[in-house]
Amino acid sequence: MSTEIPEPSEVSFGPVELNVILFEGSGPSPAVLHALAAQIRGGTVRLLDFVVVVKSASGAIEIREIDPVEFGLAELHLHAPGLSAEEDIEALAERVPSGGAAAIVAFELVWARELAERLAADGSVVVATERIPAPAVNAAVELALES
Repeated sequence: MSTEIPEPSEVSFGPVELNVILFEGSGPSPAVLHALAAQIRGGTVRLLDFVVVVKSASGAIEIREIDPVEFGLAELHLHAPGLSAEEDIEALAERVPSGGAAAIVAFELVWARELAERLAADGSVVVATERIPAPAVNAAVELALES
């Protein structure tokens, strides 16, 4: 890890979140894509990369970037296509069940960009970030409310 802290003007992206998603069907549903597009329109996130892996019933694998035209969502413009590492995509493809689909989605947390710039300017470094999945948080809150 580099110890050189970039000047605020050098920070071109805020924190990036990488999601690995296993879909119930043959790919992302229109409802999921519309929810993502709403976050993009709202300025919460910026879509960097969205790679879909589809495995046929016979085991043939297709790897492709999401096609915004297919879903009529111009908001799904990719700002850093190819960001997902080839070895990560290959590892994901091995885990996709036959007849299933998955994706690697990278998006910038736009809301955190200014904070990242200020931290860098101040010489501060974020050393760890942990995201707790919504189902785990909801289950914990539900348990706490029951007691």
